[in-house]
Amino acid sequence: MYYADVMFLRVREFLIERRGRAESSDGHHSHDELHLAAAALMVESARLDGAFDEDERTHIASILQQRFELDGESVGLLIDAAVGAVDEIPEIYGFTRTIRDHFSHEERIGMLQMLWEVAYSDGELHDYEASLLRQVTGLLYVTDQESGAARKRARERLGI
Repeated sequence: MYYADVMFLRVREFLIERRGRAESSDGHHSHDELHLAAAALMVESARLDGAFDEDERTHIASILQQRFELDGESVGLLIDAAVGAVDEIPEIYGFTRTIRDHFSHEERIGMLQMLWEVAYSDGELHDYEASLLRQVTGLLYVTDQESGAARKRARERLGI
C-alpha cells in the first residue's frame, strides 16, 4: 500500500469512522489528528465556492508546512487525502459539528486562524469568503471577538 493510500485511510478513519474523536484515552488529540482535521477543514472551506485552484492549494500547503513543520511531500499527500475524505462528507455543517464536538476551544480558534490565512491568501478578503468565515465561526462555537483576534493574527502572519 502506498503512503498516499495510508494517509487517505487515516483521514477517512479519523473524520468519518471515529467522527473526530481523539485516539488517546485522555481525550487529547495527537499531532497527526490535528494535522488531518486542519487540512480537511481548510480544503472543505476552500472548495465551498465550487473550485479548488492551485493558489488555494499552495497556500494551504504553506500553512500546513509552517504550522506543523511537515515536509512538502507529506503536505501534498495530506491535502490529497483531505480532498478525498471531504468528498465523503456531504456538507460543512456535519464536518464542523465533528470538529466542534471533539476539539478543544483553543484548537478550534487555531483552526479558524488557519482558515483566515487561506481566505487572505490572495491578499484580499472577498465577500463570499468573509460570509463563510462568519458562518464557520458560529458553527465552531468561537466568539466574534476570538475570530477577530484570529483574523488579525492571520493578517499579521501574511504581512497584510
